[in-house]
Amino acid sequence: MDYDFIIIGGGSAGCVLAARLSEDPAARVLLLEAGGRDRHPFYHLPAGFAKMTKGIGSWGWHTVPQRHMKGMQIRFTQAKVIGGGSSINAQIYTRGNALDYDEWRQLGCEGWGYEDVLPYFRKAEDNDSYDNRYHGKGGPLGVSQPRAPLPICEAYFAAAGQLGIPRNQDMAGETQDGVGYYQLTQRNVRRSSTSIAYLGPARGRPNLTVRTGVQVARIVVENGRAVGAELAGEGIVRASSEVILSSGAIGSPRLLQLSGIGPADELQALGIAPVLDQPEVGANLQDHIDLFTISECTGNHTYDRYAKPHWSAIAGLQYLLTRSGPVASSLFETGGFWYADPDARSPDIQFHLGLGSGIESGVARMPHGGVTLNSAYLRPRSRGTVRLASADPSAAPLIDPNYWEDPHDREMSIRGLKLAQEILRQDALKPFVMAERLPGPEVRTDEDYFNYACANAKTDHHPAGTCRMGADEASVVDVRLRLRGLDGLRIVDASVMPRLVSANTNATTIMIAEKAADMIRADHGGAQ
Repeated sequence: MDYDFIIIGGGSAGCVLAARLSEDPAARVLLLEAGGRDRHPFYHLPAGFAKMTKGIGSWGWHTVPQRHMKGMQIRFTQAKVIGGGSSINAQIYTRGNALDYDEWRQLGCEGWGYEDVLPYFRKAEDNDSYDNRYHGKGGPLGVSQPRAPLPICEAYFAAAGQLGIPRNQDMAGETQDGVGYYQLTQRNVRRSSTSIAYLGPARGRPNLTVRTGVQVARIVVENGRAVGAELAGEGIVRASSEVILSSGAIGSPRLLQLSGIGPADELQALGIAPVLDQPEVGANLQDHIDLFTISECTGNHTYDRYAKPHWSAIAGLQYLLTRSGPVASSLFETGGFWYADPDARSPDIQFHLGLGSGIESGVARMPHGGVTLNSAYLRPRSRGTVRLASADPSAAPLIDPNYWEDPHDREMSIRGLKLAQEILRQDALKPFVMAERLPGPEVRTDEDYFNYACANAKTDHHPAGTCRMGADEASVVDVRLRLRGLDGLRIVDASVMPRLVSANTNATTIMIAEKAADMIRADHGGAQ
């Protein structure tokens, strides 16, 4: 069977596109996802995030050795499940800063300024608290206030206040500055992934076909036009209108290169016949690197004890009966935005308060319970790459975020970590915090901090930029997200961001897909 639209990648963007494009009953839509269905309860329980960075629903990839960080390799969680990142992330609903999008416009991306994209953020939302200029109700995506905060969260706000950092009730609203509770992509205390929120209501449509567990080997190009996708072990499926690539900031450039679209000399060296020489495919990789401080608590002030089997059972029962307690928590629903550089144009540091220790892969657990404060520098200058290790579609790609290539990133990251330490040392947290354990008192000099980072840094899971949107001929896609140099192929995911936004990226990816759906309908004669 042929289709009008083939969407490759059933992640945060792909599910949105499949739902929106199939609203037209005349449009035959095929959604292809390499991962499986999201049946496991961990995909739906808010606290399931703690299992995700340890391998459930992901490809199991790592970065290449980071040459500016003493050769460290970082586990690089990329989703391999329907719903993509929205099925495995910490459900934090942030949008970046308004100036991020105005900067996109200044870079030549007309139609992508803040006022242009704000209606699409609102269109997506079903917000349980706000219906105003910044937020909407009635959209597919559940956006909710946290249901399981702890007293230590309020003490954290007070501690930040002692350093002059204000409380902010809505960090996705008028201003980003300050600390507060993040809104979460949840509805009725369950994860609201794009698989649940968008694809769920659309699944019964006769014009929508959703296939999971399908590996796309390459995009098929004939006479300068993308005409379909070759499925591993199956053959070719064809699209009469468009092939839409939505495999994420790692997966999209990877598949383009496997299809002969990328830097021609590198592809030839791997034995791949170049279809389109496009050096920027897989370039411009940006990501937020995360440093953390962990303090041991004076008592059971976080959710650490629920890692033990009998407490875990109690937590599960509490959630089933009351929709509250540790299972109702994403464990990182408290945080904020502030400044490493006092002269920055908007906050350049993001905090995530972890209600426990050892929550994520590679992070130490405190024997008597702890609290974690993550800090990430939001506007890195370093740029990395996604390249192929071989022509084998099953081989892991070479992911090189090139962290700290620019010394400015290293300086700002360490400033952010020191600020996180200062917050946890304030008097307001004294009843809750016994002592800092990591980095610990022995870490004092800049060299000490660098060595600590090279042993403990992790990704914030926000890769972007590898199929850059722009008005210039060197950009991978134009401002309507159409691949330059080939017809019939569009890219819709975080890879098109010209610059990484100053926050978690999932809400931005959903916005991009909502806007792209309108563009696609307009380009093919449909109503917006």
